[in-house]
Amino acid sequence: MATVSKIIALGLLFFASIFVGTAQTSNKPRINTSIWNTLSKVTYKVVTDQYGEINMPVFGKEVKELEGKEISISGYIVPADGPKGVFKPDHFILSSLPPEACFFCGSGGPESVVEVYMKESFEYTSSPITIKGKLSLNGADTYQLMYILEDSDFEGIAKTLSSK
Repeated sequence: MATVSKIIALGLLFFASIFVGTAQTSNKPRINTSIWNTLSKVTYKVVTDQYGEINMPVFGKEVKELEGKEISISGYIVPADGPKGVFKPDHFILSSLPPEACFFCGSGGPESVVEVYMKESFEYTSSPITIKGKLSLNGADTYQLMYILEDSDFEGIAKTLSSK
């Protein structure tokens, strides 16, 4: 299973590297809330592993203060998980950017996406949603995103797309 995960992760990185700078524009807005602004407070350090150099996150103080806490976050579902490229209703990626302009397509950065593990499945929607769950910070496992929301609940369609 670890080998399959490595192949998928390397494939995603390869795919993303091909399309960097070629992201489509979208008529859907970027979600700009205080939680996404806090999650953007991350820098990166270059480390070397068996595959070469990789950027690993260094979380800022405000981000570290959120670790292990329950947060609510709004975003768009990125329906790219699994071999068929379909939505998995209990494990998916939530992005501050609409799917046609997401991190994997060359816009934003890794701080603009969160890996979500749901308590219960729900139906896919192209509308922005709000999820509530416990935030974990991942600064070591290159086969998962750096932000992971666990034990998450679907709160509904997002009402507000920006805040100060």
